[in-house]
Amino acid sequence: MRHTSELSTARWRKSSYSNTNGGACVEIADHFPGLVPVRDSKATDGPALVIPATAWTAFVQTLKG
Repeated sequence: MRHTSELSTARWRKSSYSNTNGGACVEIADHFPGLVPVRDSKATDGPALVIPATAWTAFVQTLKG
């Protein structure tokens, strides 16, 4: 991914564990092969991090462990 403008068409989703109380949540976007875009759900116009999918998978597995 060369430009953040490529995220302009991203479909963002929150975790199924998120609540509707405006808590501290992140959103991720699917369908970016090999990458996982991540952003703050409270700052949807703010920056996004683009993380290699392998690193994201390791992060999630660590949280689940």
